[in-house]
Amino acid sequence: MTVALGDGGHRVALRFLFWRLPGLAVLVLGALACGFASAEDLRVELSLDGTWSVAESVGAEEIPAQFGHSAPVPGLTRQAQPPFPDVDRYETHDYLYTMAHWGVRPARERIEGLARTPQKRNFFWYHRRFTPPVRRQQAVLVVEKAQFGTAVWLNGQKLGEHLGCFTAGRFDATKAMNWHGENHLLVRIGAHPGALPQGAFWGSDGEKAVWTPGIYDRVRLILSDNPRIDWVQVAPRIAQSQILVESRLVNQGPACTVQLTHQVRTLAGDRQVGLPVSDKIALGPGESTTVLQTVTVPDAVLWCPENPFLYVLHSECGSDRCRTRFGMREFRADPATGRAMLNGKPVYLRGASITLHRFFGDPQCDGLPWDEAWLRRFLVDIPRRLHWNAFRLCIGPAPQRWLDLADEAGLLLQYEFPIWSDRPPMWFTLWKQDEIIAQLQEFVRDNWNHPSVVIWDASNETRWPFLGEKAIPAVRGLDLSDRPWDNGYNKPLRPEDFCEHHPYLMRTQPPFFEMTELERLFGDPKPRAPFLPPFPNPAIINEYDWLWLHRDGRPTHLSRPVFEHLVGPAATADQRRQAAAYLLGGLTEFWRAWRKYAGVMYLAYLDADLPDCFTCDNFRDVRRLELDPWFLQFMEQAFKPLGVYVNFWQPQVSAGAERHFTVVLTNDTYQAIQGTLELAWQAPDGPKGPKTRVLFEVLPLGQVVRKVPLPAPSEVGSYQLVASAEAPSMPWSPTICRRDVRVVPAGK
Repeated sequence: MTVALGDGGHRVALRFLFWRLPGLAVLVLGALACGFASAEDLRVELSLDGTWSVAESVGAEEIPAQFGHSAPVPGLTRQAQPPFPDVDRYETHDYLYTMAHWGVRPARERIEGLARTPQKRNFFWYHRRFTPPVRRQQAVLVVEKAQFGTAVWLNGQKLGEHLGCFTAGRFDATKAMNWHGENHLLVRIGAHPGALPQGAFWGSDGEKAVWTPGIYDRVRLILSDNPRIDWVQVAPRIAQSQILVESRLVNQGPACTVQLTHQVRTLAGDRQVGLPVSDKIALGPGESTTVLQTVTVPDAVLWCPENPFLYVLHSECGSDRCRTRFGMREFRADPATGRAMLNGKPVYLRGASITLHRFFGDPQCDGLPWDEAWLRRFLVDIPRRLHWNAFRLCIGPAPQRWLDLADEAGLLLQYEFPIWSDRPPMWFTLWKQDEIIAQLQEFVRDNWNHPSVVIWDASNETRWPFLGEKAIPAVRGLDLSDRPWDNGYNKPLRPEDFCEHHPYLMRTQPPFFEMTELERLFGDPKPRAPFLPPFPNPAIINEYDWLWLHRDGRPTHLSRPVFEHLVGPAATADQRRQAAAYLLGGLTEFWRAWRKYAGVMYLAYLDADLPDCFTCDNFRDVRRLELDPWFLQFMEQAFKPLGVYVNFWQPQVSAGAERHFTVVLTNDTYQAIQGTLELAWQAPDGPKGPKTRVLFEVLPLGQVVRKVPLPAPSEVGSYQLVASAEAPSMPWSPTICRRDVRVVPAGK
């Protein structure tokens, strides 16, 4: 139940439910039903999401007198009405360098400084009012994510600043609260990265044309008494059917002794699981302490993509109560096999990379990332259709609702901290290293209870020794689940850590890559780079195609030479789309069949379609989430749990020629798959050619390579060689693999 309290044109949602803020345990009035404490002792959460008033300034302390615009929270400042001129416009040194390097802009547009912008402002100010429904001993304001930098004033008193653009800012509002009337809240954010202090970290992306400010995640006011439960971390121990619980207690009052109790319940059905665990904790005046406890979860149901079962840990200390969602799962990398291990069993990651912060600058973005129906279709319905179980969240984190939904959908996330510095001015030489570590610590704390987050990723394509020498070691120990780390293009720290690999085969100049080069790799005892990862660690491919098109079918600047080679400069948009989907599907089939990687994820499921973009997604209409039909035709097959790859890419064969075709069947499931493999020649508008059928069986997580004899058609013309693996017991059957081949007269 949610009660809306009107206050001068704004509405404050008072939730009578439990909810969990990232890294912060939140108690709301719904806990009363559990009988731990009286209503007077419970924590109250006020959602401050909604429409805020917005103004702008040049100076950091120039609080506007008038607020003539309005914008949604969570959301982006570019959604303000009336719009602000030139919002988002900010060109970095590395972006202009990249544009000049690739000939998109003339060399004279390179700049000596770090960035340039036509904006006449440095800051946006967000304002709203609220009236607290009750008085409590503590008040904490949480701004879950905002960029670029956050400063907060309440009733004219400055509460503090938070430099992080990708983590939650927490502000003690206790002394500034007006408990008996209306409160005025001001949140100042930078209008662009240049508003941040020198050396502050704001992410980096040398291909990003616009930098979008906004309070892009939830804002909450937490009212509680002393002591409060500041946060709770839950780390599953599935072998023991237990969880390790770490709780942070904060006492801003006199000395006290509390009974800290935890009880596990199911999210669905709210059933009690096991017995409560309780310990007596003594706190001195103003003392904070961290407590470790072990709670048994008898007959635990393990969380996995096939069954994303969620539990809720109810925690209370007499004066405070919270709940924390979690899943019973453990995720590891096995250095012996190179596989990812979920709950002690191998799991293959299939999916895509998402560049949400690029999409923030897309003209079509608007409020889509916060629209529940759009988001559910984007994260749940479409991935299920495409047989994806994994994503890399790349170059910028997502709002917490995305992670909540990923938990519920059973997605496996490689969660990347937005460092990508591989070109001048090499931003990492300018960032303050202590601030990087502090924000990485916040990043882990904000997200450590999400079962969907299975890999921490320190950077993208970045070679920076500091990350491995200092940053990851300073942060890793915070995560009691001990998830593996990806260290960008640096050497992984442990054998159990992953390395990322981006094998872009499509070359932008002669000699161009031909798909026929893939044929020789099966059986090659010493394959060359880039077919093997750079380190012996378990590896994940999360970029690999170089076949990007604008949503209208035009090639991007990076892919134009590739498509001119593939289909010619006069090709239509639909011809390019078909070629891109055909080849992307084939590369996906190959990398899965190659079986040397723990995961295969293409770039990008979501991106920005801007005039000078280098990469893009495969939507025809991103607002309606309508994917390109060619993309759906090929990629839906390429990612099915039973992969089918025909190791044949010759553009032509002689009519009637006898040959054997190598067909690779790859089983990503935990059960044996039996069925019939048909290999057939099909002509689009003519008679069908020869075909053959063979039985197959692929063991769980296994692979079968078959040499299938099939003569070429006797009639010349354009054909497709179609391999179809039918497995009657599988609801997604059959899996289809296609090759375009021209049958020419014998002897030619």
